[in-house]
Amino acid sequence: MRTESPGSARDMRGAESRSAAGGQTLLVLGASGDLTGRLLLPGLGGLLAGGTGGGLFLVGSGIDDWSDARWRQRVTESFAAAAATGAQVTATTDSALYLRADVTRPEDLRGLLAACRGPVVIFFALPPAITAKACRALTEVELPTGTRLVLEKPFGTDTAGAAQLNELLATLVPEEQIHRVDHFLGKSTVLNILGLRFANRLFEPVLNAEHVAAVDIVFDESLALEGRAGYYDSAGALIDMVQSHLLQVLALLTMDAPPTVDARELRDRKAQMLRATRLWDDDVRACTRRARYTAGEIAGRRVPDYADEAGVDAARSTETLAEVVLTVDTWRWAGVPFRLRSGKAMSATRKEAVITFKQPARVPDGLTGYDRPDRLRIGFGPDRLAMDVNINGPGDPFRIDPVTLGVDFGPGELPAYGEVLRGVLDDDPTLSVRGDTAEQCWRIVEPVLSAWREETVPLLEYPAGSGGPEDSLLAKQLPFPAPGTDPRAGA
Repeated sequence: MRTESPGSARDMRGAESRSAAGGQTLLVLGASGDLTGRLLLPGLGGLLAGGTGGGLFLVGSGIDDWSDARWRQRVTESFAAAAATGAQVTATTDSALYLRADVTRPEDLRGLLAACRGPVVIFFALPPAITAKACRALTEVELPTGTRLVLEKPFGTDTAGAAQLNELLATLVPEEQIHRVDHFLGKSTVLNILGLRFANRLFEPVLNAEHVAAVDIVFDESLALEGRAGYYDSAGALIDMVQSHLLQVLALLTMDAPPTVDARELRDRKAQMLRATRLWDDDVRACTRRARYTAGEIAGRRVPDYADEAGVDAARSTETLAEVVLTVDTWRWAGVPFRLRSGKAMSATRKEAVITFKQPARVPDGLTGYDRPDRLRIGFGPDRLAMDVNINGPGDPFRIDPVTLGVDFGPGELPAYGEVLRGVLDDDPTLSVRGDTAEQCWRIVEPVLSAWREETVPLLEYPAGSGGPEDSLLAKQLPFPAPGTDPRAGA
């Protein structure tokens, strides 16, 4: 029986002799986990194949007793999945090193850092609780100059927890060297929001409360739990998607034009919008919905009841669909409802932001058929831009027909994690979430989380493969009454 602890001299022996020369080291904590194999390594492979990250030394670490060969096999398979080839891909794979370690032990972390070369990027591909313990352990370790810390969402577990973690990280490295990554911000279409808004005079003048009736930001997927109960059952849809990804998109859609896309300017504008965001009329019961899927069928495949999925604790009442209606209390957006929704095991995948414009003041008498407002749709998967407009169609010239004008963007140069990693390796925090922003995201959803935990809002159900619960907020008539007004009086 093995008696040494993870990270012992036996595990670390020969680390320096096995190290390869490189400009900087990417140290992955949680190297044997799902996130590393499914997202992180394919993103890195795409980055390397594109000619970025030359000379990178890749070190993986975890509690699993892997050999270098086992780790290199995982790297090879993940790079192959991303169709990543080339000299840099091969060099990084061949020199990759794996060290078994308990990352909550300062002595193990010292051993890991001793095996690194050049500036070190520490990527915490770990559950939030383990990440926090590892960061506390790092306070007892002397970090190499220029060390960057990369943390996955969710960042903390609530507002107070995020603030405490921020304070802890500030004792390790400066804020500019902390990358709270949200791979959703690496999606090319999300980044294209900035170009769409600020490089086109056609759109920006009408993106305000005078012309916009409502904004929906939706991330529905036909995928069910897919074996992710270990993380998802303790998080749920609100934390997994709304608290992080969808609020970041809201900030990009609502922010005023920055003078440049410099990291500081961009992140300042996003933070300003999130500080102005709160629950619509502070009414949790009226403006939030939570639900979870029951047994059903998706594309001919039977899906079990969420409560019966492996690893799920049914007593937790974890939601697989979350809806919230928010208001952004600024001069530009006051009175416009922002409806955010994320759901699993839905009938179809729908990943888009939809800006619904107000009806014309008057449609001339004699024109018939008009029944749909104009909409601007920004798709996140597939990446697509579309406009729903009304025109005089063929046939009767006095009849208005709805049409959709659209363009496909095609895939970005890099997968989302490749974009995020490029920023990290280049020490560019533009796509990273700043500390104060992370706290604001928790502040926005905290009243909802509290009410849901107290069962103030019932947990609804919807069959897997359906469009969600019947009482969905997205199915309700637009627009919502303005905050503080009599709902019977209209908006």
